Amino acid sequence: MNLGWDDLRHFLAFARAGSMQAAAKALGVNQSTVQRRIAELEGQIGRRLIERHLSGYRLTELGNELRPAAEGVEAAVAAFERRLAACDKGLTGTVRLTCGSSVADRLRRTPLIDTFHARYPGLRVELVISDRHLDLSKGEAEVAIRLGEPVDEALICRKIGDASWSVYASRAYIEGHGRPDKPEDINDHLVVDCDVSIANYPGARWLRSVAPHATVATRSDHWQGLILAVKAGAGLAALPHFQGDNESELIRVIDNIGLVMPFYLLMHRDMRQTPRVRAFADFVASEIKSLRALVSKEAVAGGESGSLVRISN
Repeated sequence: MNLGWDDLRHFLAFARAGSMQAAAKALGVNQSTVQRRIAELEGQIGRRLIERHLSGYRLTELGNELRPAAEGVEAAVAAFERRLAACDKGLTGTVRLTCGSSVADRLRRTPLIDTFHARYPGLRVELVISDRHLDLSKGEAEVAIRLGEPVDEALICRKIGDASWSVYASRAYIEGHGRPDKPEDINDHLVVDCDVSIANYPGARWLRSVAPHATVATRSDHWQGLILAVKAGAGLAALPHFQGDNESELIRVIDNIGLVMPFYLLMHRDMRQTPRVRAFADFVASEIKSLRALVSKEAVAGGESGSLVRISN
């Protein structure tokens, strides 16, 4: 038996996504490719891993039993790739930086990436914009700018700064629905909620906790969609100041809600000595005030960044 990792990768994508179409989307391939690779894996094994039902496909008993072993192979392959990348001693190549769409938008309006390229001519930053947290351990990106306290002990972090939040609405919404005076008043208003990959964003959690009876007028599974909905007058939303204050159509309706969240630069511990990744981390340290301005209204707001540290539970 000669099992290929690529076939296992397609099997795992289906196991996690629950459908051929979703697995294909996650892998960036055609649905027929997912079906073919899984069929090839089943041919090698000689048994079915996926069976078809009226509601679609699902894992067989054997498929469920073998899934943890396939995930172990995935972790081993990812560790091998990280170690291989760490052996690259040259200051050439690409640094894949991932961040949410709001931070990415602000980052692209600054000269920071161009400054990095000028300082390290052999390196290029590839900006991977996603409101989903890409998995650094699987090599989906090498460096991340991320909101909230990280808990993965395999990650090294450097604090960039703190972002304060308030409740925002469009002028059109206030004209049509009035303006809440305190958080409890939001129960009598329309809100724009977060869904799927951004469902647990701090502002969304806060809004649900203080106004559980508010009417959800719109839901969005990505940050820019949420901003557009608030600007269009669909409802209220809690936003970080660096985002809400830079939208001319929006105004703060409830300030000082007590929500302050840190942003961190993150990298996997296996990658911290990789010269190109280390070069980017050193660049962030030297430009910390400019980076802090991305997530804070004031360029010097927030705590000191300190040094790279290990996250522990």
